[in-house]
Amino acid sequence: MNGLSALWSIFGPVLALLARIMMAFSFAFLVPLAWGWALDLDYLRAIWGVAFGLTFGSGLLLLWLTRNQYRELLPRDGFLLVVLVWLVLTAYAAFPLYWLVPDISWSHAYFEAMSALTATGATALSGLGDLPVSVNVWRAFLQYIGGLGIMLLVVAVLPLLGLGGMQLYKAETPGPMKDTKFTPRIAETARGLWLIYFGFSLACLLAYRWAGMSWADAFIHMCSTMSLGGFSSQDASIGYWDSAAVELVAIVFMALAGISFLRYFLVLRTLTLGPIANDREIRSYFVVLFGSVALVTALLTAQQVETDFWTALRSSAFHVLSLATTTGYSATDYAQWPVFIGVYLLFLGCFVSCAGSTGGGIKMVRMVLLVKQARRELVRIVHPRVVNPVTLGGQRVAAATLTTVLGFMLIYGAATLGLTFMLLLTGLDIVTAFSAVVATLNNIGPGLGQVGPAHNFGWLSSFQLWLLSFAMLLGRLELLTVLVLFTRHYWRR
Repeated sequence: MNGLSALWSIFGPVLALLARIMMAFSFAFLVPLAWGWALDLDYLRAIWGVAFGLTFGSGLLLLWLTRNQYRELLPRDGFLLVVLVWLVLTAYAAFPLYWLVPDISWSHAYFEAMSALTATGATALSGLGDLPVSVNVWRAFLQYIGGLGIMLLVVAVLPLLGLGGMQLYKAETPGPMKDTKFTPRIAETARGLWLIYFGFSLACLLAYRWAGMSWADAFIHMCSTMSLGGFSSQDASIGYWDSAAVELVAIVFMALAGISFLRYFLVLRTLTLGPIANDREIRSYFVVLFGSVALVTALLTAQQVETDFWTALRSSAFHVLSLATTTGYSATDYAQWPVFIGVYLLFLGCFVSCAGSTGGGIKMVRMVLLVKQARRELVRIVHPRVVNPVTLGGQRVAAATLTTVLGFMLIYGAATLGLTFMLLLTGLDIVTAFSAVVATLNNIGPGLGQVGPAHNFGWLSSFQLWLLSFAMLLGRLELLTVLVLFTRHYWRR
């Protein structure tokens, strides 16, 4: 009994905050309820109401059970809470999908919800255009919530909890430069980020509407564009509209969402473009994007995939931005293009997005640091005594930061290989297995082979879907937040 009491005293405060988060999350079900009230059949309203009541009631029950558990969260508690939030909220988010989508298993529903909340965009569903509008709204709205980080939302709107906002922020925020604060209180920073997110979202919604989408489709694609998630209301994705205007809107806002929202925050505070113009990561981001668009356009025209230059440029720009920012939209089956292009686009999704954006992958800043470190080692081979520190933005990068980046990359490579081998053991071919892991671990969405843009993940077995759901969670929380829970040192008190 003493052992149980000790465990309860350790984890009770974490569960107490989880209860509050569940209760706050329950109000998200009111968004599809509103759309269903306007556009769907009457019985759907009851489903969304039940989902709201189940989530809120479960949170209320857990809150009552932990009513006496109060203490400041320790840094290690932040890691456990973040992982629990993603696992538990995904389960509750999956319930309406399980109830409303015909012939769907729980494994498929959970995979779809995890893909949504992690803003991955790998779908296990087909016949999207025939689903109730509220279901597609829910899938996209989950991406919108998860895009900037649901924990950041909690810190912003529930500051009265007073339970370790900085610990949660550091566990959730992507990128290696996590200790940077831009206002005296983390809640102020979080609110500022969400205000910027909402401002871009409104502009994106109106732009899609201007481009010819219905209000429902414009809302769905605004959510999945700003979150860089890529869910669509149609199986053919953006290609369903076959519209240059729609693709242009997507290109612009995918490019904007791929930049660190922290930099936009500084632009607003300083009223200058210096925080963006002088940022090495952002400059590298645009150099890679423009260079990749030029390369893919040249390949498409040289190999006669597209005979018209402007058509090739349009198709190249859209798919480079879509895959590089880990959005995952498609306007055509790019897997039918020369093999190099498909693999290259998937490779871009592994690193192009900026830290602090809504994109996945290892982030451009890590790639920049890796390149600088590699160049430094080459110089030291020739000139062993030279002082050649790694710098970023004119400032010297601490050795501890470089060690963290190198350690992260080692774990990233090991996770990619380990998950790929596990899928290979289930009988998948190498192209499908490897690209499925890369696409989910980096939160890109579609892969190649049998999980390419013309296919989906719905044909996979339950074990394969659960494995890839774990990969999406790993990628969204940047591996270390999840994997630290599997170490003995974490559980030593």
